[in-house]
Amino acid sequence: MVHADGSVSQTWNFLKQHGLQGFIEIWPRPTATAWKIIFVYGVFEAALQLFVPGKRIEGPISPTGNQPAYKANGMAAYFVTLVTYISLWWFGIFNPTVVYDHLGEIFSALIFGSLVFCIFLYIKGHVAPSSTDSGSSGNLIIDFYWGMELYPRIGKNFDIKVFTNCRFGMMSWAVLAVTYCIKQYEVNGKVSDSMLVNTTLMLVYVTKFFWWEAGYWNTMDIAHDRAGFYICWGCLVWVPSVYTSPGMYLVNHPVNLGTQLALYILVAGILCIYINYDCDRQRQEFRRTNGKCIVWGKAPSKIEATYTTTSGETKTSLLLTSGWWSLSRHFHYVPEILAAFFWTVPALFNHLLPYFYVVFLTILLFDRAKRDDDRCRSKYGKYWKLYCSKVPYKIIPGIH
Repeated sequence: MVHADGSVSQTWNFLKQHGLQGFIEIWPRPTATAWKIIFVYGVFEAALQLFVPGKRIEGPISPTGNQPAYKANGMAAYFVTLVTYISLWWFGIFNPTVVYDHLGEIFSALIFGSLVFCIFLYIKGHVAPSSTDSGSSGNLIIDFYWGMELYPRIGKNFDIKVFTNCRFGMMSWAVLAVTYCIKQYEVNGKVSDSMLVNTTLMLVYVTKFFWWEAGYWNTMDIAHDRAGFYICWGCLVWVPSVYTSPGMYLVNHPVNLGTQLALYILVAGILCIYINYDCDRQRQEFRRTNGKCIVWGKAPSKIEATYTTTSGETKTSLLLTSGWWSLSRHFHYVPEILAAFFWTVPALFNHLLPYFYVVFLTILLFDRAKRDDDRCRSKYGKYWKLYCSKVPYKIIPGIH
């Protein structure tokens, strides 16, 4: 993005010519400024997570019978974060271009700092687990990568995964989207329509996420994946760097789309984000009402599945086979991938690099669908087989 003008081939030629030594020489070293920015941002988000009031929400019951409780204050924290950040720029107190100008150093600091944080999580899981949803596989590498604890906390109320996944990772996505937009404005004196479409769609998506944050606590990321390198390093490093990369590219590569094309892309992107939200809302409402709700104008069809927890208790879950969830078992991934495409396509096709996130997201979600299917097959047995006969497609209706 910086040294090779967003060109993969130019990057390859540089590495071929200069080798590892050349790569090491251009690698940005973490600086005091970078650490200060990360520290202030992290402390600010942690304080909002702890002290902003919110409704008490209970997560799903874990395999060992625990039920974590959360404070649903994500939307308020998101609003406070963006208003504070934009106000600091507007009133001349802090210029977000400082963040952009030190971005390489910030990412470098996050790469190494988050690695140390993951080592802390590994040690904590061994010596001071927060619940019985923890334990070792017997393999150090697997324990470090996948994590030791399902619900690690500092004290009683500070949930580490909510912080890494939501308040640091997802919040940084919105903050950096705004940063890139402001940087382009400060450099060029205006914001291109391509950047406006990109920033608007990413902010709509992140707003949707925090509006629905309580639903996210029921997903695989929180309820099934443990807090290890895979999820925590990913949210602390991969989300702010890779997920925001189309906007980072557009800072120095503004594209004039024209009003008509810009509006087409914007509307298509917003529609995809809405469908993605409505899929999650539909399932969340179905679970909240224990199936006693209306889906697409009629009572939902469902499968009542029983399963046994690790402690030997028999429990029941309802599997929705109506609405969006009748199209495929993971249909909500389709509009999510398409939304990512629509906030990337304003960059057009001069370089492949802006599309790295779309490709990565597609691989991630297809892998996640497989892991979720495998987990549900093991959990529900014959009921999952019945579910798959009613909803035969995994992700893409009629194809896959």
